[in-house]
Amino acid sequence: MKYVIIAGEASGDLHAANVIKSIKNIDNAAEIRFFGGDLMAKAAGHAPDLHYDQMNVMGFSEVLRKLPVILRNLKQAKSLLRDFRPDALVLVDYPGFNLKLAKYAHGLHIPVHYFISPKVWAWKEWRVKKIKKYVDRMYSILPFEVGFFKKHNYDVTYVGNPSVQEIAYSIGHIPPKKHFMERQGLDDPRPIIALLPGSRRGEIRNNLPLMIAAAKRFPDFQYVVGAAPAVPEKFYREIAQDPGLKVVFGSTHTLLKYSQAAIVTSGTATLETALIGTPQVVVYRANGVKLSYKIMEKLLKVKYVSLPNLIVGNSIVPELLVHNCTVESIARELSPILQPSPRREWQIAGYRTMQRKLGNSVASEYVAELITDSLGVAESEIPAEDAPKPQICKRPRRKKQPQREESES
Repeated sequence: MKYVIIAGEASGDLHAANVIKSIKNIDNAAEIRFFGGDLMAKAAGHAPDLHYDQMNVMGFSEVLRKLPVILRNLKQAKSLLRDFRPDALVLVDYPGFNLKLAKYAHGLHIPVHYFISPKVWAWKEWRVKKIKKYVDRMYSILPFEVGFFKKHNYDVTYVGNPSVQEIAYSIGHIPPKKHFMERQGLDDPRPIIALLPGSRRGEIRNNLPLMIAAAKRFPDFQYVVGAAPAVPEKFYREIAQDPGLKVVFGSTHTLLKYSQAAIVTSGTATLETALIGTPQVVVYRANGVKLSYKIMEKLLKVKYVSLPNLIVGNSIVPELLVHNCTVESIARELSPILQPSPRREWQIAGYRTMQRKLGNSVASEYVAELITDSLGVAESEIPAEDAPKPQICKRPRRKKQPQREESES
């Protein structure tokens, strides 16, 4: 079968790469084209049609500035669908771009599978109508989304959260702390504050200077940046105006494991940090601060924005957003979680509740099974030797189902 898979940022690249691996384990004749990153390229065995580094935009003002680039990328994606004519289009997160592509694919009668639902429960609820019209099957990674979509008479499948699988695998392969520190050139004996400023250059530009300034207020600690794979080290040093800035590539999970606490830009990284068990402060500073905040204030329909808080339905981790994200506020929230305290224990207990709610399904394998089942890929097409898989509880393979499945909560 022929597949087109679209991911527009680093987290989507990771999740989509695992889906590609799982599809290839099931369908040994799979032809895969994609927009994505290096991890997807490794899984597919060839380069992307477009790298996600050319797709990244953030904030309302940046979208306006880069509109010609967005339109050019969308035109290229449409051409790919028209010329390649896949049996399935698999969209991974990135809703502003992907929902437009879903509409186009629908017009070409290409089945649309969407992995990682747009966060329409938070804002832009009107997008539900588009999803119902253009997305054939939706695969959710957040258990509370099931009830939300059910209110709109649209059934989705909760497939588990891919970060659970990925973090469990990473933790099982983390090197001893001494080896990690030596390999990364971290010879400072002070405990670590991890800084995760995001995967997009705009996020890094807006958040990293504040993170560094806050971390410097704790001289008994060192700070280390967990870098995004597609952003060069030189960029971090230029933003920080520090040629000696400590930056770790490809080992963010290990960095978090050996950190006393973390300052994390709102997004998937907050969930990963929680799954690893590292106390954190969640921050988000955007371009056009006043305009962004006013728009956010009008449109957001949820009490929280960070994934740990949303999943549990309670304030586990502090959230410092837009104009509330200052050096002073970050330092104030960071201080009590750098040492044993009720605030630190509250976070750790909340993380345990969050893990129970997420469950242990291997999301990428489940999604691949549902996609290939919908296309009628036979069991006989599964290769005899499957690639090694993490030792995690997984769902049994389901039989082909003609309609969207209702999620399990």
